[in-house]
Amino acid sequence: MTITDTPAATTIHASELRQLRLEDPRTRILDVRTTSEFESVHIPGSYNVPLDQLAEHVDAVADLDAPVVLVCLSGNRAATAQEKLNSAGKTNLRVLDGGIGAWQTAGGDVVKGDEKWTLERQVRGVAGSIVLASILTSIKFPKARALAGGVGFGLLFSALSNTCAMGMLLAKLPYNRGPECVIDDVLADMRD
Repeated sequence: MTITDTPAATTIHASELRQLRLEDPRTRILDVRTTSEFESVHIPGSYNVPLDQLAEHVDAVADLDAPVVLVCLSGNRAATAQEKLNSAGKTNLRVLDGGIGAWQTAGGDVVKGDEKWTLERQVRGVAGSIVLASILTSIKFPKARALAGGVGFGLLFSALSNTCAMGMLLAKLPYNRGPECVIDDVLADMRD
């Protein structure tokens, strides 16, 4: 099994990834979740370059000769990373279908650290809290319900555009930052 050199969006299932790692030890797994999410749970031997940092170094990552499998929580951030890397000329890429959750469900080995809320869970918690607070506040100040409508619109836009402004903002909070990703060190490790 090999990763083909086609720029089309391709996915790989957890069982295929296990087989690929056995057959081609050059294969690199690049996890594009936040460092906090990566520290909570990740595939052994994977490298962490959060999506926001990947954007700054996409050409350097695209220059890697090794085949790369991109991983995130569900596959959305990995697909975004794949688009960026394809645009920079990297073709031997796959996205882990279903992300780290699918890997765990399929019985894949993981390294676990301190469990933290995923970015998706944080977005749901913040959005729900804002909606609840604005509805309760609207009992006394009726115009406050507009805030709930704004959050609802933001969530709908997020679903339609497959982006999440709240998630991007939350990713910048100290809670979601682990040790800084030193991209030069990660690239050197991935080349070895």
